[in-house]
Amino acid sequence: MTTETTQMPPRAERQARLMRLVNPPMRLLLSLPFPTPPSGRLMLVTHVGRRTGRSYRQPVSYVRDGEVLLTPGGGRWTRNLSDGEPVPLRLRGRRRVGRPELVSDRHEVELLLRRMLVANPRLGRFIPFVGRDGTVDATALSTAVDHGFRIVRWRLDEKRAS
Repeated sequence: MTTETTQMPPRAERQARLMRLVNPPMRLLLSLPFPTPPSGRLMLVTHVGRRTGRSYRQPVSYVRDGEVLLTPGGGRWTRNLSDGEPVPLRLRGRRRVGRPELVSDRHEVELLLRRMLVANPRLGRFIPFVGRDGTVDATALSTAVDHGFRIVRWRLDEKRAS
């Protein structure tokens, strides 16, 4: 009997290890009740596990696009989101409520991702199918979308969360 294990590419594995180290202090920093330098590009998303019912706080990058925020959703945390359901956020030191829209159409994902990379070129460092020069590998993007990569389009509720 053989068992098949799926291994992450080396770049993705290094990033996963780095995020495990960076996320705990980043959660603390983004939880502060005032804007901090990282809060200009990172926000804290609080979501509930769909199977465990446990509450999680996930630091995620975002780019402002008019009235909405765009977030690359390559991790498992996006599985806990439902289109239009309110989600507590910590954005620039303020409690807010966002309503996610999970964009899964490959062409729209690519369009939004390119828009995000123009606004924040450093974002490409954390997305495995974006080259160092900012180019998007269309084949790898298609595969990623097939395996759950999404762009999360956040619509913020007008009132602050209490």
